[in-house]
Amino acid sequence: MDEEKLYAARLHAVRSRPYLATALFALHVVESQRVPTMAVDQHWRCYVSPAFVDCTPLEELAGVWVHEVSHLLRDHHGRSDRFAVKHELTGPGERLRMNIAADCEINDDVFGDGLACPEDAVKPSVLGLDEGLLMEEYLSQFRLGARTNAFSWLDCGSGADGLEREWDLGADDTHRLTAQERDAVRFRVAQGIKGRPGSVPKGWQRWAEKAFHPPQPWRELLGAAVRSAVSAAGVGEDYTYGRPSRRSAGVPGVVMPSLRRRPPRVFVIVDTSASVSDTELGSAILEIAAIVHAVGGRRDLVSVLSCDAAAHITDPLCRAEGIPLIGGGGTDLRAGFAKAVRTNPRPDVIVALTDGETPWPASRPPCRTVVGLFPRRPRSREDNPHYKPDTPPAWARVVNVG
Repeated sequence: MDEEKLYAARLHAVRSRPYLATALFALHVVESQRVPTMAVDQHWRCYVSPAFVDCTPLEELAGVWVHEVSHLLRDHHGRSDRFAVKHELTGPGERLRMNIAADCEINDDVFGDGLACPEDAVKPSVLGLDEGLLMEEYLSQFRLGARTNAFSWLDCGSGADGLEREWDLGADDTHRLTAQERDAVRFRVAQGIKGRPGSVPKGWQRWAEKAFHPPQPWRELLGAAVRSAVSAAGVGEDYTYGRPSRRSAGVPGVVMPSLRRRPPRVFVIVDTSASVSDTELGSAILEIAAIVHAVGGRRDLVSVLSCDAAAHITDPLCRAEGIPLIGGGGTDLRAGFAKAVRTNPRPDVIVALTDGETPWPASRPPCRTVVGLFPRRPRSREDNPHYKPDTPPAWARVVNVG
């Protein structure tokens, strides 16, 4: 195999798409006579046909490099498996359809700007489909037929559709990336894209955003719960004499105050006891960002309190460069609730992010409460095998986090 040409094409791909450099250099090349062109497996091995390298111009070969690594970055093998299970799809025909749909997702913006597009590349327009959609959306819009017959040769490997090939080396071979290494590569690529978003196609920008903040229903639920709490009747309302009530006209000689709507304030209590892991504390940081978004991006309206068995530092987000989370002892969020209700001005909504293994206030706070609950398996204590932690009180809106 002409390795000099193959690696020169990879270098050309890196120069054309520098944000994909980490992923391109992470691929391990395997020479194979059985591969039609180039193909990848889920372990980040790239199988290459020597004949294909010889007959393909270097610029097109660079585009194939980017195309194949795009399948792995976008997790097409995992998404294909999940789609097949959900829709009960079996057989190589359906996997070919998934490969075509995955190519449509990639090829609508992968070529150009230094990367030549092969004449036989699968594009949405060839199938009469719109550009800019995801693989799953394309799968719902076409079936194998006259328009797809020209692509029956297509085979980007198990890394594109999840179906193992005869040339795959399997999970036991030494030349593979572990799951943690694959995630690290994706994170580095996403980090590079977010650092220079102006020079990256929209499709890759959307991918990078999801790689950093994967869509999770509980985050949407938490944001909805906070928005519902801050927009409820009476929240953020106070009397003011700055603008007298119109009812004053009916009571001569008496000035009556009017109701004024002010921006709602949110107080976040983060459980920093020893039972909460570092991963969950990291997740709490993301939840705080979601809460800020739920109140319109007003960081000055959100305060954060660390609490284990005692309440620690309270920080308005607008004054803190980071969010210090101090603790590591036992758990008693009642101290955090007590400090929150004593804050001036008093919060309109209290959000508690906790694993739930804490005593709760005996009475309802004078404001709305949302509890973000980290999941826990039921467990017992040695001195009391029937022990069960107190569940959040009925007056709190509970959202399971994670």
